[in-house]
Parts: sequence; structure tokens; C-alpha cells
Amino acid sequence: MAYHFVGIPKDRRKIPTGEVEAACKKLIEECCTQHGFTLLALETDVDHGHCLVSAPPRWSPAVIVGLLKGYTSRHLRARFPKLKRQWGKEPLWTQAYDVGTAGSVSAAVIRRYIQGCQGQ
Repeated sequence: MAYHFVGIPKDRRKIPTGEVEAACKKLIEECCTQHGFTLLALETDVDHGHCLVSAPPRWSPAVIVGLLKGYTSRHLRARFPKLKRQWGKEPLWTQAYDVGTAGSVSAAVIRRYIQGCQGQ
């Protein structure tokens, strides 16, 4: 199954750019690899991120997004102490997320959409 996730930071705060953004993308790749998911596309925008992940059907979308959010939040806070100071004990991500499957549209179409979203 291919899932298109859209996640937003807590309180719609701006997603940090530069080194933090690069680390976040790398962490998402690591998390996917550790759990046997295939990362098909990944882009961030000013206040949200898109991720297209292919996973075996035994993994529910809720579990996948929970793993990605938890892994990135935990490791980003450890690697960048400034995030702890800026965000306090609040989570980096909201509990809410949007998910769609690549059923009526192909994964390639969703991948092009995600890549086209960068910088909008």
C-alpha cells in the first residue's frame, strides 16, 4: 500500500529550515528503512510536510505516521537543543494528520504532486 501523509507542526509553527530540515528528512528515511517501508517522496513546506510511503498492508496508516512523528521528534530534540528551548515540552507535531492512499491515482502522480509542492 502507498500512503500519502501530510503532517503539520504543533500550532502551525514554521518548519525549521536548513540543517534541521535536512536532518528531519534523513530521520524519516532512517525510520522507513528500519521498519521496512519504502519512502517514495518527501518534501517540506513552510508549515507542513508531505510524505509518500509504501508499506506492507499489515501496517496501519495510524501506526506508520506515529512511528515517523515519534522518531523525528525524539531525534531532532536530541540533536538540536534549540528546538527544546523554542518548543518547550510541547510535541513538535500535532496529533492530526491527513492520509490518502494511492488507489485512484498512481504513486507516480502523487510523487509529482509532492515534488511540485516544494516552496509553495
